[in-house]
Amino acid sequence: MPKNKKRNTPHRGGSGGGGGSGAATAAAATAGGQHRNVQPFSDEDASIETMSHCSGYSDPSSFAEDGPEVLDEEGTQEDLEYKLKGLIDLTLDKSAKTRQAALEGIKNALASKMLYEFILERRMTLTDSIERCLKKGKSDEQRAAAALASVLCIQLGPGIESEEILKTLGPVLKKIICDGTANIQARQTCATCFGVCCFIATDDITELYSTLECLENIFTKSYLKEKDTNVISSTPHTVLHISSLLAWTLLLTICPINEVKKKLEMHFHKLPSLLSCDDVNMRIAAGESLALLFELARGMESDFFYEDMESLTQMLRALATDGNKHRAKVDKRKQRSVFRDILRAVEERDFPTETIKFGPERMYIDCWVKKHTYDTFKEILGSGMQYHLQSNEFLRNVFELGPPVMLDAATLKTMKISRFERHLYNSAAFKARTKARSKCRDKRADVGEFF
Repeated sequence: MPKNKKRNTPHRGGSGGGGGSGAATAAAATAGGQHRNVQPFSDEDASIETMSHCSGYSDPSSFAEDGPEVLDEEGTQEDLEYKLKGLIDLTLDKSAKTRQAALEGIKNALASKMLYEFILERRMTLTDSIERCLKKGKSDEQRAAAALASVLCIQLGPGIESEEILKTLGPVLKKIICDGTANIQARQTCATCFGVCCFIATDDITELYSTLECLENIFTKSYLKEKDTNVISSTPHTVLHISSLLAWTLLLTICPINEVKKKLEMHFHKLPSLLSCDDVNMRIAAGESLALLFELARGMESDFFYEDMESLTQMLRALATDGNKHRAKVDKRKQRSVFRDILRAVEERDFPTETIKFGPERMYIDCWVKKHTYDTFKEILGSGMQYHLQSNEFLRNVFELGPPVMLDAATLKTMKISRFERHLYNSAAFKARTKARSKCRDKRADVGEFF
């Protein structure tokens, strides 16, 4: 938050509670530290004024860019909670843009810092606001609400509180996902949210199966029909099908063995048809899902046999060495890298181990199940993923990291890199890359002149 927009702390006074008074005080303080008789939720003009004054904590980038580092450098826990109370009030505003900015601001704050106690006390208020925005909001507001619901469940972890959130929001999310007239991007975000919240919160096996079926009904529409033999053409619905497939695959990792076997029989011979889609993201999603299914199948039966192994490996090898000129270079490079790993997994049962560093700790991603789970939560938390791996007990349990490592303030300070140091490091790296490229070009030019 810019320093010139910081509120004056003496005016914080008795604004600890929620309600309109908190946002009014924030607006007045931001406007220069003088109290004014403003009622920000009374009419549209005041609503717009409130949005402009509160932009310091309504702006999504205020929490997203630097995460917890900003919170430590520029404010205390009390300051952050004060801002969040104002944002929660703004989720009830008349202006759709204000509501959306408030939802995004809360989501970015929760993605950047653990606020379990604060959220626990206000979970019902937040759930009601999310439900209202999902039901009455337009596409962007629905996306912001669904994204916040995901992070809210990640903060709370498994338990009664998350179950209540899923019980309230699940039917609304399902309705939007299955509504053919709803915005595609909103349906896409809701599909991811539905899968993640179910992964975290559900303790009812029938609810898990119901969610799987809902997601199945979406992505199976991309399967190649028997009468079709050509490449699957992407449509505006492809992004929705990709998100549904990835959410379905995530939920499959927590299903009982009998259900996993049933799903393998249903999808093992149809899923490869998605590898012929002309959308690179669909091809990659289908390939990674196949690798994960093979891993699950071989985990249940070490001598698992796949009938169409030869044709599947031919298809995977073609994608791993794809040189089609009609495809973009970036897409081909990305695809070849991923499908080399998928081919190794299917043919040789091998997985290239990745190392994730966060703070003084390291996590090894050594299987497709762990990779898919990590990628899913990384997509939601963004740059806050490392912080949550350090502090979030739920994620640490998922990745078997044990209880959080307690570090004193001095150790944390020595581990941090300031924004200025990070800028210098990035500048030096950029100069080094530019110099290397220039040398490479000079060599190519010399060779050309020689011939």
